[in-house]
Amino acid sequence: MDLDLAQVRAFVRAADELHFGHAAEELSISQQALSKRIARLESTLGRRLLDRGGQGVRLTEAGHRFLEPARQALAAADLAVAAVLDTHRPLRIDVWGHLYAPMRTLAQVAAGESLRLELGHGRDLPSVITALLHGDIDAAFGRVHAPPPTGLTHRLVRLEPVDAILHADHPLANAPAIRPAQLRDSVLWTPGALHRLNFLHRFAMAFGIHQHAEGANLGLDHFLDDLAADPHRFSLLPADIPLPPHPAIRSVPLIDPTPLYAWSLLWRGNGGHSLLDTLTSAFVTEAEHNRWLEHDPTRDWLPERHSTDASTSTAS
Repeated sequence: MDLDLAQVRAFVRAADELHFGHAAEELSISQQALSKRIARLESTLGRRLLDRGGQGVRLTEAGHRFLEPARQALAAADLAVAAVLDTHRPLRIDVWGHLYAPMRTLAQVAAGESLRLELGHGRDLPSVITALLHGDIDAAFGRVHAPPPTGLTHRLVRLEPVDAILHADHPLANAPAIRPAQLRDSVLWTPGALHRLNFLHRFAMAFGIHQHAEGANLGLDHFLDDLAADPHRFSLLPADIPLPPHPAIRSVPLIDPTPLYAWSLLWRGNGGHSLLDTLTSAFVTEAEHNRWLEHDPTRDWLPERHSTDASTSTAS
């Protein structure tokens, strides 16, 4: 049985969107054309893949079984085309976690290999995963805090120590170092809702920090200005981030334990762009050279245990 890839692509996009209008818009075709392609695919397979009713669009049992193999078939077709046409295309990579400045690490790795990168900025991990599954990007870099879906792989590439950022009048602002437990009576300042910021949320739960306040993520300068509005506030930033001068802000190392922020590279499991292997190897080399993956569980804290294996690393 020969499958028409245009029909398969129509089904996969409709299954992702669960809305024929949105799927048709994404594919730049009419909704009628989308419906015809899916109907012809269902006729070829002899199975109904999608149901449309008063409750919207939903996958049938056959549709659920077909979806992942259909994704893999499209990915293989895209790879075949890329092997012929995309030899000179830059590697498309999204970064997320903007406040924690992922580009500091990515730029260092890419510069060493003179990699051609086309950068994008995902809003968060779910938006990046969607872009990867749709083939809109080749890879992504940030903190992976949930197991990626089938078809995606991630590799832990850096564990970065985190400092406490405090108001200059905070009682601990002049301490040479701070233990996380000492922050229990302080107010954790977050650039957004705490439950949506996995690392900060887990830190607060682990060390009994019950007071928090939140604002908007409008960049580092705005973040520091908001932090400086209350002498009881603190937050966390990776130790290597160069902070802009601010008279009301102090940065103090955290010890016993030192929190580590975990950076990962995320890509489609079947590979893709020819530069992806180069980028992965460059991360491995930099991690070894800079001892980025050193971790002592007696003195360091991670939200969950990590493995440094490429395909079996545990989400943080």
